[in-house]
Amino acid sequence: MSDCLFCRIVSGSIPSQKVYEDEEMLAFRDIHPARPVHVLLIPKKHITSLMSVAPEDAPVLGRMLARANEIAVAEGSPDGFRVIINSGRVGQQEVPHLHIHIVGGPDPVGPMLKRI
Repeated sequence: MSDCLFCRIVSGSIPSQKVYEDEEMLAFRDIHPARPVHVLLIPKKHITSLMSVAPEDAPVLGRMLARANEIAVAEGSPDGFRVIINSGRVGQQEVPHLHIHIVGGPDPVGPMLKRI
């Protein structure tokens, strides 16, 4: 999709700080990191969100989750990390291309959600 920010990063028309790439996925540093380690991991195939995943997308999503630890450790979070996937309006997804936030660093990331 030519108007998708992350598809443009995949194509190379927008530069990124790549930390991992293979034929199915790309990982790059977030331009506004929330933690010392903050990497976005995306499928190269355009998938809008978890809300639009098809059965044939399951293998690449599984491989992405399996790759997250390797990326977190390589980026400086060997003692653990958090993965976050925001989906849709309620999930506050900002870019309409499925992406996994890998966040961590030397200190704990804090509580998962505020209690209401």
